[in-house]
Parts: sequence; C-alpha cells; structure tokens
Amino acid sequence: MTIHSALSDACWAFTDDAGPAVTRLLDTLPVRPRLLGLGEPLHGEDLFLRLRNRLLRHLVEHEGYRSVALESDCLGGLLVDAYVAGGPGSLDDVTARGVSHGWGAFAGNRELVAWMREYNLGRPEADRLRFYGFDAPTEMMYAASPRQSLIEVRDHLAAWGDPGQLPDDAALIDELAGADDRWTDEAAAMDPARSVGSSPEAVRLRLLADDLRALLSAQAPRLLAAAPEADRWRARLHASAAAGLLRYHAVMAAASPARYARLMITRDTMMAENLLAIEAREADRGPTLVFAHNAHLQREEGHWQADYLDQTLTWWTAGAIAAADLGERYAFVATAVGAIPHRGLGAPAAETLEGVLAALPDDRYLLDGRRLAAALHAAELEPVRRSDNTDDRGYFPRDPAHVADSDGILFLRDVPADKP
Repeated sequence: MTIHSALSDACWAFTDDAGPAVTRLLDTLPVRPRLLGLGEPLHGEDLFLRLRNRLLRHLVEHEGYRSVALESDCLGGLLVDAYVAGGPGSLDDVTARGVSHGWGAFAGNRELVAWMREYNLGRPEADRLRFYGFDAPTEMMYAASPRQSLIEVRDHLAAWGDPGQLPDDAALIDELAGADDRWTDEAAAMDPARSVGSSPEAVRLRLLADDLRALLSAQAPRLLAAAPEADRWRARLHASAAAGLLRYHAVMAAASPARYARLMITRDTMMAENLLAIEAREADRGPTLVFAHNAHLQREEGHWQADYLDQTLTWWTAGAIAAADLGERYAFVATAVGAIPHRGLGAPAAETLEGVLAALPDDRYLLDGRRLAAALHAAELEPVRRSDNTDDRGYFPRDPAHVADSDGILFLRDVPADKP
C-alpha cells in the first residue's frame, strides 16, 4: 500500500480556497474546538501569515469564529483590539506598538488588522471580531516593567470597587518599581546579577500584585454590577500580566542551571493562562483561532537545544497546558514545510516526515494527524526526525513520534520568498 492511497481519506488539497479542507478536518474531530491552534514551524515568513488570514476568513464566515489570538504581547493586543473595533489611530502606529517582536511590520499581520477593522464596520458590538495577543509582555532579551499594569489594576479598583479596601502599599507602586529601564535591561537576560527581580522592591511588588489580584476576586460582585465588561477584562489581564512579569523577573534574577528552562516554563504558563482566559471570555460569542509557533501550541513537551547553552531545555508548552484544561475543546494544526531555500532549508531527505509528505502529488495539503500516523504505520514507514537546519535557529521540524498529537498537519512543499 502506498502512502498516497493510505491517505486517500485523510488528506485534502489546500488550495487558495482553504474552506473545504478546513471544514473536512473539523468534521473529523469529536467536537468543534473552542480554541483552534494553528502553528508555524519558524517565524518570519509572510506565507504562513497569509494562509492564516485565509483560514480565519473561512472560520469567521462559516464556523462562527469571532476572535483571533496571536503570539504577541497580551497588553499590546489591547491597543490593536481597540483599533479593529473602530477606535482612533493609524494602521502604521497600531501595528508598530500593538504587535510585538517587530512582527507588526509584516504584510500579513497588517492585512489581518486592516481586514478585521473593515469587517467590523457597521456591525453590532456582539458580532465584531476581537484581536488578542496571548504572549507574555516580553521580548527576546527583556521583560517589561510591572509598574503600569499594577497602576491599571489599582485605578480600576479605586474607580469601580471599594477604595477603602485598597492596600496601603498601592500608592507606592511608582516608588517601588522605579524607572522602567531598570526592568528592561537587556544584559539581565544573560546575567542574573543585572536583574532587579530579587530586589526588596520587587519582592514587595510581588506581594502587592497578589493582594490586588485577590481584591479583583473579592470585589467581583460589585465590579460586575458597576464596571463595563471591557474594563473588567482589561483589569484582570493587567493583574495577570503583573503577577506573571514579577515571577518572570524573579526567575531572571536566579543564578540556577535551570534558569533558562524556567524562563521558558514561566512564559508558556503565562501564555496558557491568557488562552484559557480568552476561551472563557469568548464562550458566548464563538471559537478563537490561535496562531503561534508550533513549539508553543503543540500538545507534547517542548525540547530545544539552544546553540549558546550546554543543555536541552524541556518544558510543557502553552498548548499542552491549555489542552489539559480544555480537553477536546482545544485542537492543534501544525505546519510542516519541505524547502525554504531563502532561509537555508533545502529539500527534505526522503526518510523524514517532510520527505514522505513531499512525495505526494500536490504542493499543499491539510492532513488529519491521527489518520496520517495510522497511514504511516500501515505503509510500514517510520520517518526519522529531520536534522538539517536553517539559518534561523528558531526552526523546529515536526517530530514524527508525535504526528498523532496533532489534530491536523498543514504541509507546504516549499515556501517561496516572493509570493504568497
């Protein structure tokens, strides 16, 4: 039996009209997911973003999706969401400040934000699309100060809650946090001694963040009756971000062999908390498309051998953590690629998973992950993990041992540099 014949009912050509393939994949799932994760194998390719945009349009028009969540700063996402809801500002400014990691400059992300704003025009609030970032407020070499988030929570409680219950330390946030550049010192990423995360001020802020977060829960009935839903969402997001940032900075300050793994764990835990909060908020409106690196959305443990470390980092990913809570309400589609010549990735070897898929007749497929695993077994194929690399250390080939852990696999035979 050839792999192609074994896959006859488990793979669908992924054309410019992505709708039929997506619907067929969703029809194979036990239930329609509340969070549908779409992963990319490396960052920086507009093709992945444009395919995501096509997928989202189909899901909005045919499957009732009303939101998208990107691997981008969750607090910056508030700015983008206000813009797509019809708020003031320019596309240039909003994507530059609201989409982190420099990804606001990519055409695919700009097209997404512009399309969402256009779609929302004239629609009732309940039917508008929402934009979320679900990443921690971090960049490659630093994490943000918790100061502004703590102030946001304090001001929300003062405006809508019982001001008499605010902790005495709430007025000291600015003094304790100090200048924001104390927290964003890039040297602290590699040198724990440069981090302020274990300072007496940071420890006191961490206790204060816990107190303010507890007050949001304690005063929930009053806030529910008085404060607009958007304000309550914003306050809870800032409370979670402040607590997470202070945990992250504390790990940065720890001179431990496990420091880098713990930073990965802390970041993905914050991501998962944000995803679960988004799913809960959107429960009455519709499902959410989640877009990030495969390594954040996969169900299995993450593994990364960084070239500047003498160890392999292992952590439970945001997708794995969210799936532990949501079960079948979480689904994951991984993207696998054959060649990306302009990034130094040539054609895959025939014995790899990507090499097996590249032998199929069409260039792009959406495959049922579990049926693909069964088809490989039926065809007596045991693909090996791809070992060649690209010029970008952020490329992670799909692990053949975990094909069945993906609800779907989007396979692209090649990724051209000059066309979608």
